[in-house]
Amino acid sequence: MHIVDGALAPEVLIGGGVLAVAGLGLGLRKLPIDKIPATGVLSATFFVASLIHVPVGPSSVHLIMSGLAGLVLGWTAFPALFVGLLLQAIFFGFGGLTVLGVNTVNIALPAVIAGFLFRGLVSNTNPKVAAIWGGCAGALSIALTTLFVAISLTLSGQAFVPAAKLVFFAHIPIMVVEGLVSAAAVFLISKVKPALLNANGQAGEYVSQNSAMVTTRQANEANNG
Repeated sequence: MHIVDGALAPEVLIGGGVLAVAGLGLGLRKLPIDKIPATGVLSATFFVASLIHVPVGPSSVHLIMSGLAGLVLGWTAFPALFVGLLLQAIFFGFGGLTVLGVNTVNIALPAVIAGFLFRGLVSNTNPKVAAIWGGCAGALSIALTTLFVAISLTLSGQAFVPAAKLVFFAHIPIMVVEGLVSAAAVFLISKVKPALLNANGQAGEYVSQNSAMVTTRQANEANNG
């Protein structure tokens, strides 16, 4: 999934950078305090899952768990996955700094799309049904990322068209595995912490808790007065 430095045309790099900055800004704006721990965990999950990769031309094959990130985080998947990509580029040389924006968009935008399409289907339902839709989200995120990588390579020159086709077919097994792993993760989350899969669950809990604290404080002040 990581496109390496030097593989893309300058205009593709610039376009990817602009889109990445926009996604990061929107993701940070939509990051509530109560979701910071989940964001850190999913960023670390992506970092570890994609450490083991197999080079395929100018890209590589590995798990990324972006579908799960999209389901739980929504637009906040952008900063979560960006941090993982940045650390991999700095410490291990995966991808690169010049292609960081393109790689972020190629991985985070499919996560957001998958989350938007399937989040309502995995929330407020039984764990088995949620797992099925979660698996679909995981597989779709890989398929879209593969498509975006192929588009990025194709826009950089016709010489990359064979590599783009190779990247797509090489990721078909990854789509299946990612779907199964995502399904298992969603099944567990649905049983243990279903509010993580609710679009307003975590934020609602946070607001409710703070509202209750404010009400209690006001009542105590009134009694003391």
